[in-house]
Amino acid sequence: MRKILFAGMAIAMMATPAFAQTYKFAVVPKAMNNPFFDVARDGCMKRAKELGNVECIYKGPIEHEPATQAQIIQDFITQKVDGLAISVADVAAMTKSIEAATAAGIPVITFDADAPGSKRIAYIGTNNKDFGLALGKQLLQLRPEGGKYAMVSGGPGAKNLAERVDGVREALKGSKWVEVAGSPTFCNDDSTLAVQQMADLRTATPDLAAIVPVGGWPMFAPEGFKAFVNKNKKDIDSGKLTLVVADTLKMQLELLRDGYSNALTGQRPFEMGEKSMDALLAIKKGEKVPEIIYTGLDLVTKDNVAKLLN
Repeated sequence: MRKILFAGMAIAMMATPAFAQTYKFAVVPKAMNNPFFDVARDGCMKRAKELGNVECIYKGPIEHEPATQAQIIQDFITQKVDGLAISVADVAAMTKSIEAATAAGIPVITFDADAPGSKRIAYIGTNNKDFGLALGKQLLQLRPEGGKYAMVSGGPGAKNLAERVDGVREALKGSKWVEVAGSPTFCNDDSTLAVQQMADLRTATPDLAAIVPVGGWPMFAPEGFKAFVNKNKKDIDSGKLTLVVADTLKMQLELLRDGYSNALTGQRPFEMGEKSMDALLAIKKGEKVPEIIYTGLDLVTKDNVAKLLN
Protein backbone atom coordinates (compact mmCIF):
# COMPACT_ATOMS: atom_id res chain seq x y z
CA MET A 1 0.00 0.00 0.00
CA ARG A 2 2.84 2.38 0.94
CA LYS A 3 4.55 1.65 -2.39
CA ILE A 4 1.35 2.56 -4.22
CA LEU A 5 1.06 5.79 -2.22
CA PHE A 6 4.66 6.80 -2.93
CA ALA A 7 4.22 5.97 -6.60
CA GLY A 8 1.10 8.14 -6.73
CA MET A 9 2.90 11.01 -5.01
CA ALA A 10 5.80 10.78 -7.46
CA ILE A 11 3.45 10.94 -10.44
CA ALA A 12 1.61 13.92 -8.93
CA MET A 13 4.88 15.76 -8.27
CA MET A 14 6.09 15.16 -11.82
CA ALA A 15 2.88 16.74 -13.08
CA THR A 16 3.46 19.97 -11.12
CA PRO A 17 5.08 23.07 -12.67
CA ALA A 18 8.16 22.54 -10.47
CA PHE A 19 9.13 19.62 -12.69
CA ALA A 20 8.30 21.39 -15.96
CA GLN A 21 11.11 22.34 -18.32
CA THR A 22 12.34 25.86 -17.59
CA TYR A 23 14.10 27.69 -20.39
CA LYS A 24 16.72 30.40 -19.96
CA PHE A 25 16.58 32.92 -22.81
CA ALA A 26 19.19 35.68 -23.00
CA VAL A 27 18.32 39.07 -24.47
CA VAL A 28 21.40 40.99 -25.61
CA PRO A 29 20.89 44.68 -26.47
CA LYS A 30 23.36 46.88 -28.32
CA ALA A 31 23.88 48.98 -25.20
CA MET A 32 22.42 48.94 -21.70
CA ASN A 33 22.72 52.72 -21.31
CA ASN A 34 20.12 53.19 -24.06
CA PRO A 35 16.62 53.54 -22.52
CA PHE A 36 15.05 52.15 -25.69
CA PHE A 37 16.32 48.72 -24.68
CA ASP A 38 15.00 49.14 -21.13
CA VAL A 39 11.52 49.02 -22.64
CA ALA A 40 12.37 45.85 -24.60
CA ARG A 41 13.72 44.37 -21.36
CA ASP A 42 10.46 45.16 -19.57
CA GLY A 43 8.47 43.42 -22.31
CA CYS A 44 10.75 40.40 -22.09
CA MET A 45 10.45 40.17 -18.29
CA LYS A 46 6.68 40.58 -18.33
CA ARG A 47 6.17 37.89 -20.96
CA ALA A 48 8.57 35.47 -19.26
CA LYS A 49 6.60 35.82 -16.02
CA GLU A 50 3.34 35.20 -17.86
CA LEU A 51 4.70 32.09 -19.56
CA GLY A 52 5.91 30.69 -16.25
CA ASN A 53 8.49 28.28 -17.61
CA VAL A 54 10.75 30.95 -19.11
CA GLU A 55 13.49 33.08 -17.55
CA CYS A 56 14.53 36.27 -19.34
CA ILE A 57 18.21 37.13 -18.80
CA TYR A 58 18.99 40.68 -19.93
CA LYS A 59 22.63 41.63 -20.46
CA GLY A 60 24.60 43.63 -22.99
CA PRO A 61 27.47 46.11 -23.21
CA ILE A 62 27.08 49.20 -21.03
CA GLU A 63 27.86 51.31 -24.09
CA HIS A 64 27.72 50.60 -27.82
CA GLU A 65 30.72 48.25 -28.20
CA PRO A 66 30.33 45.45 -30.78
CA ALA A 67 33.41 43.60 -29.46
CA THR A 68 31.98 43.55 -25.94
CA GLN A 69 28.62 42.38 -27.28
CA ALA A 70 30.37 39.50 -29.05
CA GLN A 71 32.15 38.52 -25.81
CA ILE A 72 28.88 38.57 -23.85
CA ILE A 73 27.30 36.27 -26.41
CA GLN A 74 30.27 33.93 -26.18
CA ASP A 75 29.79 33.83 -22.40
CA PHE A 76 26.13 32.90 -22.88
CA ILE A 77 27.18 30.14 -25.29
CA THR A 78 29.56 28.79 -22.64
CA GLN A 79 26.74 28.93 -20.08
CA LYS A 80 24.57 26.94 -22.51
CA VAL A 81 21.51 29.18 -22.38
CA ASP A 82 18.46 27.82 -24.18
CA GLY A 83 18.12 30.68 -26.67
CA LEU A 84 19.44 34.09 -27.66
CA ALA A 85 17.71 37.28 -28.82
CA ILE A 86 20.24 39.81 -30.11
CA SER A 87 20.01 43.43 -31.22
CA VAL A 88 22.84 43.42 -33.74
CA ALA A 89 25.35 46.22 -33.17
CA ASP A 90 27.65 45.20 -36.01
CA VAL A 91 26.53 42.76 -38.71
CA ALA A 92 29.95 41.28 -39.47
CA ALA A 93 30.81 40.63 -35.82
CA MET A 94 27.39 39.29 -34.91
CA THR A 95 27.20 36.98 -37.94
CA LYS A 96 30.19 35.13 -36.48
CA SER A 97 28.67 35.10 -32.99
CA ILE A 98 25.37 33.78 -34.29
CA GLU A 99 27.17 31.04 -36.19
CA ALA A 100 29.03 30.03 -33.01
CA ALA A 101 25.79 29.88 -31.03
CA THR A 102 24.04 27.86 -33.72
CA ALA A 103 26.96 25.42 -33.85
CA ALA A 104 26.53 24.96 -30.09
CA GLY A 105 22.86 24.08 -30.59
CA ILE A 106 21.51 27.38 -29.29
CA PRO A 107 18.71 28.94 -31.39
CA VAL A 108 19.20 32.62 -32.18
CA ILE A 109 16.73 35.31 -33.18
CA THR A 110 17.43 39.00 -33.69
CA PHE A 111 15.32 41.92 -32.50
CA ASP A 112 15.45 45.64 -33.27
CA ALA A 113 18.52 45.23 -35.53
CA ASP A 114 18.92 42.27 -37.87
CA ALA A 115 21.72 40.25 -39.45
CA PRO A 116 19.81 38.76 -42.40
CA GLY A 117 22.77 36.91 -43.90
CA SER A 118 23.43 35.03 -40.68
CA LYS A 119 22.05 31.79 -39.28
CA ARG A 120 19.50 33.55 -37.11
CA ILE A 121 16.07 31.92 -37.28
CA ALA A 122 13.88 35.03 -37.13
CA TYR A 123 13.92 38.81 -36.86
CA ILE A 124 11.46 40.68 -34.61
CA GLY A 125 11.18 44.43 -34.86
CA THR A 126 10.66 47.36 -37.15
CA ASN A 127 10.67 47.40 -40.93
CA ASN A 128 13.55 49.86 -40.90
CA LYS A 129 13.23 50.98 -44.51
CA ASP A 130 9.59 51.88 -43.82
CA PHE A 131 10.74 53.59 -40.63
CA GLY A 132 13.08 55.84 -42.60
CA LEU A 133 10.40 56.50 -45.19
CA ALA A 134 8.00 57.55 -42.43
CA LEU A 135 10.55 59.96 -40.93
CA GLY A 136 11.18 61.52 -44.34
CA LYS A 137 7.48 61.81 -45.12
CA GLN A 138 6.83 63.48 -41.77
CA LEU A 139 9.45 66.10 -42.60
CA LEU A 140 8.05 66.58 -46.10
CA GLN A 141 4.56 67.06 -44.70
CA LEU A 142 5.74 69.59 -42.13
CA ARG A 143 8.03 71.48 -44.50
CA PRO A 144 7.11 70.87 -48.17
CA GLU A 145 9.11 73.93 -49.20
CA GLY A 146 12.32 72.02 -48.41
CA GLY A 147 15.78 73.24 -47.48
CA LYS A 148 19.00 71.74 -46.18
CA TYR A 149 18.77 68.76 -43.83
CA ALA A 150 21.07 66.42 -41.92
CA MET A 151 20.66 63.09 -40.16
CA VAL A 152 22.16 61.73 -36.95
CA SER A 153 22.70 57.97 -36.85
CA GLY A 154 24.13 55.51 -34.33
CA GLY A 155 26.69 52.85 -35.22
CA PRO A 156 28.06 52.74 -38.78
CA GLY A 157 27.96 48.92 -38.77
CA ALA A 158 24.27 48.66 -37.85
CA LYS A 159 22.22 47.52 -40.83
CA ASN A 160 18.92 48.69 -39.35
CA LEU A 161 20.19 52.26 -39.08
CA ALA A 162 21.59 52.22 -42.61
CA GLU A 163 18.15 51.15 -43.85
CA ARG A 164 16.52 54.05 -42.00
CA VAL A 165 18.97 56.51 -43.56
CA ASP A 166 18.18 55.07 -46.99
CA GLY A 167 14.46 55.38 -46.26
CA VAL A 168 14.73 59.06 -45.33
CA ARG A 169 16.68 59.76 -48.51
CA GLU A 170 14.17 57.87 -50.63
CA ALA A 171 11.22 59.75 -49.11
CA LEU A 172 12.88 63.11 -49.84
CA LYS A 173 14.17 62.20 -53.30
CA GLY A 174 12.76 64.56 -55.91
CA SER A 175 11.68 67.10 -53.29
CA LYS A 176 13.28 70.43 -52.47
CA TRP A 177 15.18 68.94 -49.55
CA VAL A 178 18.97 68.61 -49.93
CA GLU A 179 21.18 66.59 -47.59
CA VAL A 180 24.29 68.41 -46.40
CA ALA A 181 27.83 67.06 -46.54
CA GLY A 182 28.82 65.08 -43.46
CA SER A 183 25.35 63.62 -43.00
CA PRO A 184 24.68 61.29 -41.33
CA THR A 185 26.87 61.69 -38.29
CA PHE A 186 27.45 58.59 -36.15
CA CYS A 187 27.02 58.92 -32.39
CA ASN A 188 27.53 55.21 -31.59
CA ASP A 189 24.37 55.33 -29.43
CA ASP A 190 25.97 57.97 -27.20
CA SER A 191 23.19 60.39 -26.25
CA THR A 192 25.48 63.23 -25.19
CA LEU A 193 27.47 62.92 -28.39
CA ALA A 194 24.25 62.91 -30.44
CA VAL A 195 23.25 66.28 -28.94
CA GLN A 196 26.73 67.65 -29.61
CA GLN A 197 26.56 66.46 -33.21
CA MET A 198 23.26 68.28 -33.68
CA ALA A 199 24.91 71.46 -32.41
CA ASP A 200 27.93 70.90 -34.66
CA LEU A 201 25.71 70.38 -37.71
CA ARG A 202 23.89 73.62 -36.97
CA THR A 203 27.19 75.48 -36.53
CA ALA A 204 28.62 74.08 -39.75
CA THR A 205 25.45 74.95 -41.71
CA PRO A 206 23.74 77.99 -40.11
CA ASP A 207 20.84 77.76 -42.58
CA LEU A 208 20.24 74.10 -41.82
CA ALA A 209 16.46 73.70 -42.01
CA ALA A 210 15.98 70.24 -40.49
CA ILE A 211 17.70 67.61 -38.37
CA VAL A 212 16.43 64.03 -38.46
CA PRO A 213 17.95 61.69 -35.85
CA VAL A 214 17.12 58.16 -37.06
CA GLY A 215 17.17 56.97 -33.44
CA GLY A 216 16.06 58.68 -30.25
CA TRP A 217 19.60 59.22 -28.87
CA PRO A 218 19.65 63.03 -28.50
CA MET A 219 16.33 63.00 -26.65
CA PHE A 220 17.65 60.31 -24.31
CA ALA A 221 19.79 63.13 -22.85
CA PRO A 222 16.77 65.38 -22.18
CA GLU A 223 18.56 68.24 -20.45
CA GLY A 224 21.17 68.51 -23.19
CA PHE A 225 18.49 68.22 -25.85
CA LYS A 226 16.41 70.96 -24.23
CA ALA A 227 19.48 73.18 -24.06
CA PHE A 228 20.05 72.71 -27.79
CA VAL A 229 16.41 73.48 -28.59
CA ASN A 230 16.34 76.53 -26.30
CA LYS A 231 19.43 77.91 -28.04
CA ASN A 232 17.65 77.52 -31.40
CA LYS A 233 14.13 78.25 -30.14
CA LYS A 234 13.59 81.34 -32.28
CA ASP A 235 14.29 79.40 -35.50
CA ILE A 236 12.24 76.39 -34.37
CA ASP A 237 9.24 78.52 -33.41
CA SER A 238 9.40 80.43 -36.70
CA GLY A 239 9.64 77.23 -38.75
CA LYS A 240 13.22 77.81 -39.91
CA LEU A 241 14.46 74.67 -38.12
CA THR A 242 12.42 71.46 -37.91
CA LEU A 243 13.19 68.46 -35.70
CA VAL A 244 11.75 65.08 -36.68
CA VAL A 245 13.07 62.41 -34.33
CA ALA A 246 12.83 58.62 -34.20
CA ASP A 247 11.30 56.69 -31.28
CA THR A 248 8.51 57.49 -28.84
CA LEU A 249 9.68 56.74 -25.32
CA LYS A 250 7.79 58.55 -22.56
CA MET A 251 10.48 61.21 -22.12
CA GLN A 252 10.31 61.91 -25.86
CA LEU A 253 6.54 62.22 -25.87
CA GLU A 254 6.81 64.68 -22.99
CA LEU A 255 9.43 66.71 -24.88
CA LEU A 256 7.20 66.80 -27.97
CA ARG A 257 4.22 67.85 -25.85
CA ASP A 258 6.29 70.65 -24.38
CA GLY A 259 7.35 71.95 -27.80
CA TYR A 260 10.86 70.52 -27.99
CA SER A 261 10.36 68.70 -31.30
CA ASN A 262 7.99 68.82 -34.25
CA ALA A 263 7.24 65.12 -34.79
CA LEU A 264 8.21 61.62 -33.68
CA THR A 265 8.11 58.27 -35.44
CA GLY A 266 7.99 55.49 -32.88
CA GLN A 267 8.81 51.81 -32.69
CA ARG A 268 7.37 49.28 -30.27
CA PRO A 269 10.24 47.90 -28.18
CA PHE A 270 7.97 46.44 -25.48
CA GLU A 271 6.39 44.18 -28.10
CA MET A 272 9.85 43.23 -29.36
CA GLY A 273 10.71 41.93 -25.90
CA GLU A 274 7.42 40.06 -25.56
CA LYS A 275 7.53 38.47 -28.98
CA SER A 276 11.18 37.45 -28.54
CA MET A 277 10.18 35.23 -25.62
CA ASP A 278 7.25 33.80 -27.57
CA ALA A 279 9.40 33.03 -30.61
CA LEU A 280 12.23 31.37 -28.68
CA LEU A 281 9.78 29.23 -26.70
CA ALA A 282 8.03 28.15 -29.90
CA ILE A 283 11.39 27.22 -31.45
CA LYS A 284 12.34 25.15 -28.40
CA LYS A 285 9.01 23.32 -28.72
CA GLY A 286 9.84 22.44 -32.31
CA GLU A 287 7.33 24.85 -33.80
CA LYS A 288 7.97 26.97 -36.88
CA VAL A 289 8.02 30.74 -36.48
CA PRO A 290 7.83 33.38 -39.22
CA GLU A 291 11.25 34.55 -40.35
CA ILE A 292 10.18 38.20 -40.16
CA ILE A 293 7.85 39.55 -37.47
CA TYR A 294 7.23 43.30 -37.79
CA THR A 295 5.98 45.17 -34.74
CA GLY A 296 4.73 48.36 -36.42
CA LEU A 297 5.20 52.12 -36.14
CA ASP A 298 3.50 55.06 -34.40
CA LEU A 299 3.40 58.53 -35.97
CA VAL A 300 3.16 61.28 -33.37
CA THR A 301 2.70 65.06 -33.58
CA LYS A 302 1.39 67.64 -31.13
CA ASP A 303 -2.12 66.72 -32.30
CA ASN A 304 -2.06 63.16 -30.92
CA VAL A 305 0.74 63.16 -28.35
CA ALA A 306 -1.66 63.52 -25.40
CA LYS A 307 -3.42 60.29 -26.40
CA LEU A 308 -0.16 58.34 -26.30
CA LEU A 309 0.81 59.80 -22.93
CA ASN A 310 -2.45 58.66 -21.33
